[in-house]
Amino acid sequence: MNRRPNPPPAPPDALRRRLGLSLASAAGMALAPRAEARRGTAPAPSRPLLRPRALRRGDVVALIAPGGYVDDALIEKGVRNLESLGLRVLTARHLRARHGGYAGTVRERLLDLHALFERRDVAALWALRGGSGCAALLPHLRYELIRRARKLVIGYSDISALTAAIVRHARLVCCHGPVASSTFSDYSLAQIEALLFDAASQHAMPLAQANVALGRDNAEYRTRTVHDGTLRGRLAGGNLSVISALVGTPYAPQFHGALVFLEEIGEAPYRIERMLTQLTQSGAFESAGGILLGVFRNCSPRAGDVSLSLAETIDEQLGALDVPSVYGYSFGHIAQQYTLPLGVEASVDPTTATVTLHEAATVRE
Repeated sequence: MNRRPNPPPAPPDALRRRLGLSLASAAGMALAPRAEARRGTAPAPSRPLLRPRALRRGDVVALIAPGGYVDDALIEKGVRNLESLGLRVLTARHLRARHGGYAGTVRERLLDLHALFERRDVAALWALRGGSGCAALLPHLRYELIRRARKLVIGYSDISALTAAIVRHARLVCCHGPVASSTFSDYSLAQIEALLFDAASQHAMPLAQANVALGRDNAEYRTRTVHDGTLRGRLAGGNLSVISALVGTPYAPQFHGALVFLEEIGEAPYRIERMLTQLTQSGAFESAGGILLGVFRNCSPRAGDVSLSLAETIDEQLGALDVPSVYGYSFGHIAQQYTLPLGVEASVDPTTATVTLHEAATVRE
């Protein structure tokens, strides 16, 4: 991988700009959830899918926490990670708020998101962590504002609810990738560079060799074909438990012709079975262009459990479908992961275990 240039010199008031660059309160930001919900829930599939602007060194990127609460240590790590990419970091006004296990009330989290989408100097919104709580925001999001702003939104885990809703209702490409507090591996950074900075028109993503090595002794990391066939379509999906929970709501991803990608962590096989059954019985997979599974980490039965294995569970649920599917690709709650742009056309070559993006996730302006 090419060396990344050093980040730009920090301004004199670096400490304030790193951790205290918070948003000013705006009198016009009063929340009107019901009106926004009515405007936002009707999908507009005829509208073209928009791509956000590619990142540049020196861009201002906002740290957000739309789900679980964060602490100063997590914020410091997120700031260091993004500054290592040559970005300047702004923290949302309510980033340190806490409401139970959430990063503030629904109102506080919405105020932050909408204010950041309105700010012209912010190039992207990067989630600091996942956690829980993003689904509560979806009826209140100002989707037309989000579409006009055309900013990158990056994250995974519970952030899957937010990105799924934005792609469906704002028709804007979002990225399922490392959260800002992840430990950025060289492999993950190479994918971030290609997708978010370089605006590559086509990009092939091989497996992370570290994951291949882990797969020799750990079946959860081992790639395999569940159902033969050609996998191709627009990327849609995210965390399995989050996506399955959206079934029946106006915010569930639209899987018709899509390359559906799913990942999970810490769920027993019987729970994996329940969630895949829900998606299957809802008809979500019927017209999919393929099912791409990442690494389901810590999802094997515990010693002494009377249970099917993870592989047996997946084979029973997906093997019977007339949809090509593969398992064990380099995304999920793992150190070595690539970034998947939702809404972008992609294909999978099971013989080489490679995912290829056939169009750019971002645009240069």
